[in-house]
Amino acid sequence: MTNAEELLNKTLKIRERSDQLAKQIADPEVIADNRAWQKLAKEHASLEEITAASLRLEKALSQKADCQRELAKESDNELRALFEEEKHSLDEKIEKLCEEIKILLLPKDENDEKNIIMEIRGAAGGEESSLFATELLRMYERYADNHRWKVEIMDISETELGGVKEVTFVVQGKGAYSRLKFEAGVHRVQRVPETESQGRVHTSTATVAVLPEVEEVDFDILDSDLKIDTYRASGAGGQHINKTDSAIRITHIPTGIVVACQDERSQIKNREKAMRILKSKIHDLYQSQRENEQKANRRSQVGTGDRSERVRTYNYPQGRVTDHRVNISSYDLEGVLNGNLDEFIDALILKDRAERLEQAGD
Repeated sequence: MTNAEELLNKTLKIRERSDQLAKQIADPEVIADNRAWQKLAKEHASLEEITAASLRLEKALSQKADCQRELAKESDNELRALFEEEKHSLDEKIEKLCEEIKILLLPKDENDEKNIIMEIRGAAGGEESSLFATELLRMYERYADNHRWKVEIMDISETELGGVKEVTFVVQGKGAYSRLKFEAGVHRVQRVPETESQGRVHTSTATVAVLPEVEEVDFDILDSDLKIDTYRASGAGGQHINKTDSAIRITHIPTGIVVACQDERSQIKNREKAMRILKSKIHDLYQSQRENEQKANRRSQVGTGDRSERVRTYNYPQGRVTDHRVNISSYDLEGVLNGNLDEFIDALILKDRAERLEQAGD
């Protein structure tokens, strides 16, 4: 049995499951239960690509078998040459389909289609790191615009000079996590700060954290486990400073996780937003603990979310942006800061995919 035939056999059960799901989601009783129908429809949609690729591979293998039979009984040299050419073309097609199926058979990250919660914090470099954090926020906002995703600021703490000490925001859109999860880590900027009188280049850093936003969780958040503080929203100044105690700070006592939200003027809305962030943070913590206990997280350095990981350097004097994980540099600094990140993200996805394929073959 060839590798292509082995791969085809691996996909047959998936095709059977897809057919079964198609019948279930057409069942009036299932349709009447909207929640059950949505769950089954989502699973069916997730199998569409692998099912289609499997059918294409099956057809190509059948065509190759036909071609080989014709080639075996053909004595005319010109016709044999045509069949040889067709067989070569089918071999190339089968090889590409096999690679596609290998990728589709890799375990999918269940969070890939979810919205994300991002946090940016100024780190080393004082005010300069806060100003850099502001530029990273703008970069991600523009990247989201390019993909027609929506950005919702949840909490922001600004400096008097217009920098951002820290900001938490949600990016809403299909596949947001699948692409932006690779942004987690330390981003470094090299440039001459406006306050530098001698023109020396300084290095500053900002950290980016990325979490999938969770809607349903498999654990209880008890009111007794929460410490909720209200306070007056603060900012860099101006007419929009809140004069009521509408800002919310929630501490989850069992884990020590603290979240805050002051973006809305309503205390109720700020609490709702803070709880969305809290659920995702607790979910991420518990998930990491489970992975460590099971020793199942053979993650590569791409996309680990480790904040000590150096992700990218933005070098202003040279107009260069370098991603250290894939060793790719772009000399379009302005374009990158305007949200043109796909060159880096596509390379990171390919690297991650290659490493997972290698692990799957071990």
